[in-house]
Amino acid sequence: MNRCFRVALLEDLPFLEEMLFNAVFWPVDRPRPATVAEGLAPPELAHILAGWSRGGDTALIVAVDGRPAGAAWYRYWSDCDSSYGYIAAGIPVLGIALKETYRGQGLGRELLTRLMEIARAAGAARISLSVEKENPSRFLYISCGFVMDHEDDEDYIMVKELYPLI
Repeated sequence: MNRCFRVALLEDLPFLEEMLFNAVFWPVDRPRPATVAEGLAPPELAHILAGWSRGGDTALIVAVDGRPAGAAWYRYWSDCDSSYGYIAAGIPVLGIALKETYRGQGLGRELLTRLMEIARAAGAARISLSVEKENPSRFLYISCGFVMDHEDDEDYIMVKELYPLI
């Protein structure tokens, strides 16, 4: 299996939207909307990638044998304009998803690790995310050093220190 990681370009937005759809509708045994556009139509979901690529937006795409297999991204938000996983201004919010056929092969861990290295190199001290309580990917996040910041009825909001604050 030949893996290739690259920084996403603006023309990759449709694939990022497909991966956001996979992140939101991750349980393969639950009903899903028929299309990505339908699934991401609710304002709280449409908002997540709207206006991509503003300053600081960063995404990685992994391809396996030349075919896009998954993506991870982060965006900065503010108290007045935020999304799932938001903790505070200055802490980017991470999203990640793989196509179903590529899950469980270590790609998610490598994608996550590489994106966190990019965020650290760009000066981010921490990174956050939101994960549904029943989503098994929460174990990946914990094993990569994420800790719970807080929770609501359905989700854990987790954060990871990217380097010690001085």
